[in-house]
Amino acid sequence: MTRELYNVRLVPAEDAPTPLTDEEEQRAQNTFFHELGSVIADRGWVRFPAYSREERRRLVAVAHRLSAHWGREVRVEAEDHCALVLFLPGHGPQAPAVRPVADGEA
Repeated sequence: MTRELYNVRLVPAEDAPTPLTDEEEQRAQNTFFHELGSVIADRGWVRFPAYSREERRRLVAVAHRLSAHWGREVRVEAEDHCALVLFLPGHGPQAPAVRPVADGEA
């Protein structure tokens, strides 16, 4: 069976802009602005996956928009190679307490 594919776009290589139109990009940023902004307003921080350079750029832009909107700085830090944390100063995910290991403990 043969199928014809219409409106197929080539996906650019890694580190190239995503194949979103300007309207799609604006809608994505607006959604992140409202959804992530609500979580940050409730608990002071949010962790969100960002697997590509474009996704990280998008989240940093959202953090700048939130900072301008609230008049308070929203910081962005990379948690690891596939997640960013957006947070208000003085808030953020607390790292688990590390207890020193005593001699003889395993």
